[in-house]
Amino acid sequence: MSSPPASARTGSRPARRTLPPGLLFALPFLVLFGLFMVWPMVQGLWMSLTDASLSAHDPSFIGLDNFREALGDEEMWRSLGHTLLFTLFSTVPLVAVALGMALLVHTGLPGQWVWRLAFFAPYLLPVGVVSLLWLWLYQPDLGLYNHLLGAVGLDGVAWLSDESVAMWAIVLATLWWTVGFNFLLYLAALQAIPDHLYEAAAIDGAGAWRRLWSITLPQLSRMTGVITVLQILASLKVFDQVYLLTKGGPNNSTRPVIEYLYDVGFTGYRLGYASAISYLFFALVLLASAAQFAVLRRREKQS
Repeated sequence: MSSPPASARTGSRPARRTLPPGLLFALPFLVLFGLFMVWPMVQGLWMSLTDASLSAHDPSFIGLDNFREALGDEEMWRSLGHTLLFTLFSTVPLVAVALGMALLVHTGLPGQWVWRLAFFAPYLLPVGVVSLLWLWLYQPDLGLYNHLLGAVGLDGVAWLSDESVAMWAIVLATLWWTVGFNFLLYLAALQAIPDHLYEAAAIDGAGAWRRLWSITLPQLSRMTGVITVLQILASLKVFDQVYLLTKGGPNNSTRPVIEYLYDVGFTGYRLGYASAISYLFFALVLLASAAQFAVLRRREKQS
C-alpha cells in the first residue's frame, strides 16, 4: 500500500507560486512605464487614425487620411528640412569642439577644475535661462555681439530676424549650452586610455601630433560614434530653444518639425493630424537610429 504524500501526512498546504524577486522590483517601473509611455503611444496612434480636434468631442475614424495628407504637406516637409539642417549644422561642431575642449583639459592645463566647471556649467542651466541670456546677446542695439562688431568698424547683424543668419544663431546658442555634456564624455574616455600606449610611443620617438593621430583618436573612435549618435538624436528633437528664441521665424525659416506639430495640434486644433505627423517623424528617428547603430556595429566588426 502506497504512503500518502508528504503534504497530506504533515497537514501542510502545497507551496504557492510567487513572482520572481527581480520582477517584483521591476513592477513599479513597469506599471509607470505602461501608464505614462505605452498607453499614451497607443492612444496617440489611435488618434492619428481619427479627425480628433480640440474643438470637437466625438472624433470619427478616417483611417490613413491624416498620413496621406501629411505626406503631401509642403509645410511639414519644409519644417522637416529645417530640422535636418539644424542637425547637420549642430552635430559637427558639438562633436569637434567637445573633443578639442577635452584634449585641452586632459593635457594638464593649470587649474583644471576651473576649466571643467566653465565648460560643463552651461549644460546645467534650464533652457529658459539660456534663451533669455542669448536674446540679450543677440539684441540688435544693445547686444554684446553687435557692440563688438561696431568696435571693429563692422555693421551690426540682425541675428534673429535675418533668414540667412537666424539658424546659425540658434546653432551657436545650442553649442554653448550643450557642448559640456559631450566634453564630459570625451574627458572620461581620454582618462581611460592606458598610459603604457603613450609611454611606448614616446620611447619609439613619436611626437605629440603622432601620438594624437595614432593613439588618442583611434582609442576615442567608439566614444565618437556614441556621441555622434546621441547628438543626432538630440538635434532631431530640437524645439525649446528655437521656440523661445525665434518662435520658428523669421517667416518660418527656422521652424523645426516638432514646432510645426505643436502649431498644428494646439493652434490649429487638429490633434489627429498632429498625431499622424508625430508618428511619421518617430519612424524617421527610428530609421536614423537603426542606420547609425548598423554603421557602428560594422566598424566594430572591422576593427
